[in-house]
Amino acid sequence: MKIRWNGHSSFTVTTDAGLVIVLDPYEPGGFGGGIAYGPVDARPDIVTISHDHGDHNYIANFKNPFQKMTGPGEAKGVKFRTVPTYHDGARGAQRGANQVFVFTVDGVTICHLGDLGHPLTAETVAEIGPIDVLLLPVGGFYTIDHLQAADVMEKLNPRIVIPMHYKTDKCKFPITDVSPFTAGKKNVKKLDADEIEVSAAKLPAAREILVLRHHC
Repeated sequence: MKIRWNGHSSFTVTTDAGLVIVLDPYEPGGFGGGIAYGPVDARPDIVTISHDHGDHNYIANFKNPFQKMTGPGEAKGVKFRTVPTYHDGARGAQRGANQVFVFTVDGVTICHLGDLGHPLTAETVAEIGPIDVLLLPVGGFYTIDHLQAADVMEKLNPRIVIPMHYKTDKCKFPITDVSPFTAGKKNVKKLDADEIEVSAAKLPAAREILVLRHHC
């Protein structure tokens, strides 16, 4: 499969069979230009949405038919599990609910944490279960910060980590860039690419943190 970072918290996963899954698409130019990434240029078969905010739920630019997933279920032969969490550390009182999406394609289990806003309990870690690829918010303020993200990473223990939801040249939110999260960590690879290929047979033996270039 291929995993492409569109920008912010949005990814496009393309399976070996050509199925296209878009995760948490954002509104281009949303929040008064706070989200300055370009449109997600994909023709999705499936779109997953972790929560109903404009930087995670924008589907208006997809003109082809697709199946929208906002909770658990099956779409196009792919089974999606969701684990209920919160967008803040006050059990949703500040920013509402958030869904963690977990699904397996081509033998690889992907976990997208959405806008997780709090540390994970042992019960939530068990509910998420074993994963291979973790899409992890690290910017703080609206989500977990770099220290909490590191704790979440250790608890979930994936083989590949791709940071998301941090400040870039196209994100003007009052959040940090990726450097506080990557500082001092092993096996950090800053790639001059917006996409990686992942296969069950070639997952790294030691965990890797892959910092991608945004596509849009």
